[in-house]
Amino acid sequence: MFAPSVTAGLLKPSDLAGYRNGQVFIRKSMHVPLSRDAVRDAMPAFFDLLREEEHPAVRIVLGHFVFVYIHPYLDGNRRMGRFLMNVMMAAGGYPWTVIPLSSRNAYMAGLEKAGVAEDIAPFAEFLGELVRKGLA
Repeated sequence: MFAPSVTAGLLKPSDLAGYRNGQVFIRKSMHVPLSRDAVRDAMPAFFDLLREEEHPAVRIVLGHFVFVYIHPYLDGNRRMGRFLMNVMMAAGGYPWTVIPLSSRNAYMAGLEKAGVAEDIAPFAEFLGELVRKGLA
């Protein structure tokens, strides 16, 4: 996927290993992800949060949100966040949940509200509604 960018000299192969090495911005979002240095401090705290949270529903919502808030990788953070969400859902006894393309705007709006306005309720309600409607 990134081979053309490496070939063109836009990226070094080392840029694709581990956490990102520079600042990233999210298209159509007011959220500015953490600096690359902050990512290295935030990720261990993120793993501690997941390990210490006892309630699976809280772990699912916060796990997905905090991961994409940190935005530790150059690309694919939301996809990885959805995968982590589903692993946590399966571990918590919830069904595997696919966010339908028709719900993408609501999904993005929930993440935006949580990340920019510090209000995670719409995102939690969005995920809960997907599970309740059986869109899983």
